[in-house]
Amino acid sequence: MAIDNYSFSQTEQYQMTGLVSYAELQSLPAMWHIAAKQFKDVIALIDPHAKPQVTLTYEQLYYQIQQFATGIQVLGITQDTEDSVLPRIALFADNSARWMVADQGIMMAGAANAVRSSAADKEELLYILEHSGSVGLVVENIKTLKKLEPEVYSANLQWIVLLSDEEVQINPSVKIINYNQLMQLASSSTLKDVKLDRDQLATLIYTSGTTGKPKGVMLTHGNIIHQLNTLTSIIQPAVGDKTLSILPTWHSFGRVGEYYTLSQGCTQVYTNRRYLKQDLQEYKPQYVVGVPRLWESIYEGIQKSFRDKSPRMQKLINNFLAVSGRFIKAVRTWKGLDLQNLNPTRAQIMNAWTTTILLAPLHFLGEMIVYKKIQQATGGNVKQLICGGGSLAQHLEEFFEIVGINILVGYGLTETSPVLSARRHYKNLRGSSGKPIAGTEFKIVDLETRQTLAPKQKGLVMARGPQVMKGYYLNPEATRKAIDNEGWFDTGDIGWLTPDNQIVLTGRAKDTIVLTNGENIEPQPIEDACLRSDYIDQIMLVGQDEKFLGALIVPNMEALEAKLNQPVENIDLNSKAVRDLFREELNRETRNRPGYRRDDEILVFDLIPDSFTIENGLLTQTLKIRRNVVMERYQDVIRKMFGNG
Repeated sequence: MAIDNYSFSQTEQYQMTGLVSYAELQSLPAMWHIAAKQFKDVIALIDPHAKPQVTLTYEQLYYQIQQFATGIQVLGITQDTEDSVLPRIALFADNSARWMVADQGIMMAGAANAVRSSAADKEELLYILEHSGSVGLVVENIKTLKKLEPEVYSANLQWIVLLSDEEVQINPSVKIINYNQLMQLASSSTLKDVKLDRDQLATLIYTSGTTGKPKGVMLTHGNIIHQLNTLTSIIQPAVGDKTLSILPTWHSFGRVGEYYTLSQGCTQVYTNRRYLKQDLQEYKPQYVVGVPRLWESIYEGIQKSFRDKSPRMQKLINNFLAVSGRFIKAVRTWKGLDLQNLNPTRAQIMNAWTTTILLAPLHFLGEMIVYKKIQQATGGNVKQLICGGGSLAQHLEEFFEIVGINILVGYGLTETSPVLSARRHYKNLRGSSGKPIAGTEFKIVDLETRQTLAPKQKGLVMARGPQVMKGYYLNPEATRKAIDNEGWFDTGDIGWLTPDNQIVLTGRAKDTIVLTNGENIEPQPIEDACLRSDYIDQIMLVGQDEKFLGALIVPNMEALEAKLNQPVENIDLNSKAVRDLFREELNRETRNRPGYRRDDEILVFDLIPDSFTIENGLLTQTLKIRRNVVMERYQDVIRKMFGNG
C-alpha cells in the first residue's frame, strides 16, 4: 500500500518549505553543482578535530571534489570490458572532510566506490578489495596501508592514494601518492565530463559478514537520489542549520543522512564519542543523526548527573518525571498516539483531557526547573534527533518526550539505501518506526506460507520501492533469495502495521529465541525493558533450545558504586547482595512491560565485567550487539549458566 507519491505535490512542497529540489538529478555528484550555486559561501563542513582543523564552504567543497575527481582520472580508471558495472575504487577510511571529498570525487570521476572502515580486519578489507575488482585504492593513511601489506600489492591495483599528507614510500609494483600530491596532479589537468544515470552503480557497501563472507550491496545513483527527494517529508532544515556527524560515514545510514542535510545547505560538524559532549555544547546543533545506543549514552549521562544531586533534589526530579510521565501518556491518548490504545473511547479521551489540564501546570513547572537544563545537554537548539539502526527502548522514548527533546525514529537497511519509513514530527507515534516514505510499500507476510497478513497481525516485513538495492554484487543466488520476482525485499525483520500504515518492529526473524516448550521469544523488547534499570548498562538474552531465558549483563558500575556505597574495585559481582539486586531489577522490568508473559522472565543470568564494544568485536560499527560473536565468546559461561557446563 504505497503512500504519498511525491511527484504530484513535490513542487508545492519545495515552494512551501524553501527546500532545494533535486527531482531532475541523474547522478549523485551532480548535486554539488546545485548546492555550490545555492549555498556558495555557507559553511558546508567543519572538522574541528582534524590536524589541522578543516572548514570548507560549499563552493570550496565542490572545488575540492572536482580536483579529487580530476586527479583520479589522471591516475587512470581502466574499465573491465567484460563487466558492465562502472570501474570500482575501494575507499577504506573513516569520518572526515577528506572522506566526503574522496567519496564524491570517485563518483564524479566516473567510478563507483567500495567502502569500509579503516579499522576493519585485514582479511575483510583484502576480501572487499579483491571481490569488488577495484582498480584503485583510497586509504586513510600509511598505518592502514601497512596493515594490508604485502597482499595489497598483489591485488589488481593501478594506484593507491593516501587521504593523509604523509610522505609516501615508493613501491615498484604500484603507484602510491598522498592527498596533496593528488590535488597537485589535478591542477594541471581538466575534469572530463562523465555521463552518469540513475541506473548505474554508485557504491558497494559490504555487509558485516556475521555469517560467511560479507555481501556487496549494490546501491545505484537512483537509489540514493530517491532518498534526497523524499526525506524532505521527515525533516526540513534551514540553510546553515548545524548537524553533528558521528555515525560511520561509509555506513548507509550516516552516509545518506549527511548527503541529505548537505543537499539542503546545512553545516556538518565532524565529531566522535570522545568529543560528543563538548561538541554538543560548542556547536549547538539543530540535528543529530544517531543510533539508539547514542541516545542511551546521553540518557545515562543525565541519570548520572541526577545521582550526583542531593537526596532532596533527586526526590524533586523524580516527582516531576513521574507527573510528566502521566501528562504525556494523557496527551498521547487524546491525540490517538498511544500505541497500546490507538482507538481510545470517548470516555478515555475525556479522561485524558481532564488529566492533561490538571497536570499541565506541574509539567510546565518541571520544564522550567529541570527539563530546560536537561535540554542543554544536547546544546539547547535541537529541532529533532534522528534515530535509526535499531529499536529505541520505551523508557528512552518516554524520557526524551518528557524533557522536550523530539526524536524521530526511522527504519531501513543497507539494502534499502537505507530509509524505508520514518515518523513525522506532526504524528510522532512512539514505539513505531513511522509511515513509509514516498513511493515505498510494506506488506506483512506469514513466515511459513508467505501469505499477506491483515493490519495488526505480526509477521515478516517485506518492502518495495525505488530505494531497494540493485542486488548483491556477483551473487545472483543471494539476490534471488532477498528480492522476489515482484520486487519485494525480504527485510528479515518481524513486525506489524497499524491501521494507518505505520510500521511497528518487534525483532529480527533470525534473532528469535525458541524455548524447548516451543515458545518464540523476540529478545529486543525484553532487553529494551531491562535497560530501564539504572544498574544495567548492556544486556543480551540467551536461551535457544533451553527451558527458560537467561541473560548476559554488563553492569553499570558507576550506579552500582553509588548504590552499594563502595569503590568499584571492592564490588564483588558474584556476591549475594549484588545478585539479589539484579534479580530484583530483572523481575521488575520484565514484568512491567506491555504484553508480559511468564516465558519472558529471565531466570538465570551472569554479570560480565567487560563491556560489549566495537574494539573487542562485540558491537557493530552502528553499536548493535553482534549476537553470534557474543554467543561464541561466552559459550562456556552460557553453558554453565544453564547447568550444562
